[in-house]
Amino acid sequence: MPRPVLLVVAHGSRDPRHAATVHALVGRVRSLRPGLRVETGFLDFNVPSVSGVLESLAAEGVRDVVALPLLLTRAFHAKSDIPAVLNAAPPRLRIHQAEVLGPSPLLNAALERRLYEAGLTPADKRSTGLVLASAGSTDPEAIAVIAEIARELRHTGWCAVRPAFASAALPRTEDAVREMRASGGVERIAVAPYVIAPGRLPDRIATGAREAGADVLAQVLGPAPELARLLLSRYDEARTPLLVPALSA
Repeated sequence: MPRPVLLVVAHGSRDPRHAATVHALVGRVRSLRPGLRVETGFLDFNVPSVSGVLESLAAEGVRDVVALPLLLTRAFHAKSDIPAVLNAAPPRLRIHQAEVLGPSPLLNAALERRLYEAGLTPADKRSTGLVLASAGSTDPEAIAVIAEIARELRHTGWCAVRPAFASAALPRTEDAVREMRASGGVERIAVAPYVIAPGRLPDRIATGAREAGADVLAQVLGPAPELARLLLSRYDEARTPLLVPALSA
C-alpha cells in the first residue's frame, strides 16, 4: 500500500522569508525520508493553496493524505481554519489531520540550538535568564501551553524563564526582558523566539528584545533538524489510523 502523502499546512505570509523558510524545512524533511512524498500548502498569501494541492492530489488518484499543521500550539487555525479546508477537499481523499508540533522535547532542543548558535554555551544556562517569546494568541489553551513550556525549560538549567508574546497576550517581549532585568539574579538575558518562520510578529519580538537591551537574541526555529524530525514523527503518529482498514481488510 502506498504511504500517505504528507501535506504540510503552513499559514502563509506577505513576507517572502516565511515561504522560503517553510520550503527549506520541507526540503530537510524530504532529505530525511527520500521515499516519502511531501507537499506544501498555504492557508493564505502564498501558493499553492491547501485546497489547490488537495484537488491536484485527488486528480492524480491519490487516496490517503496526512495534513500536518505547521503550528506550535492548538489555536484558531488548528481548530477551525484547517479543518474547514480539509472538510471541503474532494471526497475521494481520505485525510487525517495530524497534531500540531508543540509541545515537544524536539522543539525545546531546536530552541536551545538557536540559542547556542547565537553565542550561548550550555554552561551559560545557570546564569542566564531566558525569555520565551511566542507570536501570541487569543486562545487560552495556546497561552497556557507557552506558560507550561516556560516552566519546563526552567527545570532544564536556565536561571529563570519567562514567557512573552508578540500579540494578543501579555507581557510583550520588551516588558519581560525589563522585568527580568529589574528582578536581578541573572548575568545576562536571552530571548528565544518560539516561532517557526520570519515575519511581522517575529520581527516585533526581535525589535522588543533589542529595545529592552537583551544580551542574546536567537533566530527563529526555521529548518532546524530537530523540527524536521518532529514533522516526520507527527506524520508517523497520524498515518497509523489510515493504515488500519487496509491491514484488517
